[in-house]
Amino acid sequence: MGFKMTVESYNEYLEKLSEKYKIFAPKVFEGKGSYSDTDVVRYGEISDINEVVFDKKSDFSYKEVLLPITQTMFYFTEDEWIEPKQEEKGAIIFLRSCDMHSIRRIDDIYLRNGFEDPYYKALRERTKFVLIGCSESFENCFCVSMGTNKTDEQQAYIKVEADMVYFDVKDAELEAILEDLSREEAEVKVDFVTENGVKVNIPENLDLKVMDSSMWKEYSARCIACGRCNFVCPTCTCFTMQDIFYKDNKKAGERRRVWASCQVDGYTNMAGGHGFRLDKGQRMRFKVLHKVYDYKKKWGYNMCVGCGRCDDICPEYISFSNCVNKLEKGMEEVKANE
Repeated sequence: MGFKMTVESYNEYLEKLSEKYKIFAPKVFEGKGSYSDTDVVRYGEISDINEVVFDKKSDFSYKEVLLPITQTMFYFTEDEWIEPKQEEKGAIIFLRSCDMHSIRRIDDIYLRNGFEDPYYKALRERTKFVLIGCSESFENCFCVSMGTNKTDEQQAYIKVEADMVYFDVKDAELEAILEDLSREEAEVKVDFVTENGVKVNIPENLDLKVMDSSMWKEYSARCIACGRCNFVCPTCTCFTMQDIFYKDNKKAGERRRVWASCQVDGYTNMAGGHGFRLDKGQRMRFKVLHKVYDYKKKWGYNMCVGCGRCDDICPEYISFSNCVNKLEKGMEEVKANE
């Protein structure tokens, strides 16, 4: 059993929440799209439920809230270093089921991979998630194939119909803040999609022999190594480190963690000028097999959550889902050549 309340009452709720939390949700950024006269839907702070985009898939994922594009690790001088002050407020993030599943993947990498990243952990422990339902599948989504179309790990669920907000909450703190607001009990059913237009088949016999398939050569010619697929992906977490020295004092500065991409030139550069996977087809091979083979071998489930943003964003119309569906023929080709 959940609640229903007017938009005005829910906005009062958001105002109370904002005393302790910054609230992030997919919203429209006008004129910030690929062209000057186009918009983009990405995550930003909200104060009004009417700002939230419910009927479109966000072009970018929520991950830049928990993993900032550029994050200062510490400031340094000749003699000492100091970590930046933590943000006083926690975060509440509105997201869909596929993105909720991606949280587990990021937790695996930053908290359960033999080392706990203190910067990520500090943000993660003060973050709550509000689920947005999907009444229908969006273009290029294949969450059903990846088993990420349903979840029960959220702290709350929200659905807006006309001027009414339907809200179900499982978190004691979030529920306590509701107590003084006007609301009615209501049956709240979570909207989950059960079918996508895109379906993905990962071969049960998939192994690293598929690396020898000729299927990867196609991407050597098509991929332009822009890295956009990685940057919109909710499970890509690679970064590089940068030391920034201040102009007014060359002996002081800061160390930053900055998003990186396995698809871009220079990602695998080593001392002496050596580099791996210089061919763009090899980079595509690495990414695909990491998402649907290597990761599952270690953690028991695929890294990819089927949000389809990589297909949406690619300027060369390269489809990750189509590539995965070619793996079966790739395995057959390799077996025939043995």
